[in-house]
Amino acid sequence: MKMVYNWINIIQDYLLPPTCILCGNPGFESRDICHSCYKHLPRNILHCYRCAETLETPAAAPAQSCRAIPAQHPSGASRTKPLPAVLCGRCLSKHPAFDETYAPFIHQGAIRHLISTLKFGANYKNARLLGMLLAEHLKQTAERPDLILPVPLHRSRYRQRGFNQAIEIGRTVAKELLIPLDITSCHRHRDTPHQTQLSARKRRKNMKNAFSIVKPIQALHIAILDDVMTTGSTAHELAYVLKKAGASRVDVWVCARA
Repeated sequence: MKMVYNWINIIQDYLLPPTCILCGNPGFESRDICHSCYKHLPRNILHCYRCAETLETPAAAPAQSCRAIPAQHPSGASRTKPLPAVLCGRCLSKHPAFDETYAPFIHQGAIRHLISTLKFGANYKNARLLGMLLAEHLKQTAERPDLILPVPLHRSRYRQRGFNQAIEIGRTVAKELLIPLDITSCHRHRDTPHQTQLSARKRRKNMKNAFSIVKPIQALHIAILDDVMTTGSTAHELAYVLKKAGASRVDVWVCARA
C-alpha cells in the first residue's frame, strides 16, 4: 500500500505548476525554484576533477593540466576554451576506479535541504528540480555517456523508504539529456549500514563487494548517478564492478559534493 501512495504522490507532484520549493514564489523556466534562490545556490566552482572535492584555493591543488573535452557538446552548445583539470592529493594517491565526477553544487544550505527532504521526507518535486539543475550543468560540461546508472539501493532499504532518490533524480536527467536510464542491470546485494558516522577508510571497507552485475551491460561509457558524494567510496566500488564487467570509462554524476 505504501508503494501505491508513493506513486500517487509522484504523479501529483509532477503535475503541480512550478513554484519555488525554497520560498514559495513563482518558479522560472518551468523549474520549481525562483530566480533569486537559484542565484544563491552553493556552487562547486574550484574542485578536483576526479572526485569533485572542493578546493578552497588554486594553491591547494597538487596537479593541474587541461583535460580534453569535445569541441561541441551534444546539446549543440559550443565551448570556447578547455577546462582546468585539477587533482586533489587523495585522488593522486588512492586512484579511484571512476574517471571523473560532475557535482555542480556543494552539499550545504538550500541544496542540502532539497536532498535531505527528498531522501527522508519523500518530497518528489525535489527530485525533478535537482534533476533539472544537474542536467543543466551536464549539458555544458560533460561528455555524453552511453547510459546512466543510478546507484541501486538494497531491496530492504528500498522497501523501507519506498523509492530510490537516485532513480527519481535520474529519470529527469535521462529525459533532459536523452540518454538511456538503466535501473535493472546492477544490484546492491549487501545491505550496508548507514555511512554517515564512518571514516573514509571504514566507508570503503563497508562498501566492499556491495554491488554485482546481474545482466550484461553493452555500454562502454557509463555515468553513475547519485544525490550526493561524500568520500566517493560507493562510487569507487560501483565503478570498479562496472569496469570489471567491461566498461572502459565510468563518470560520476551527483547533485552535490559534501
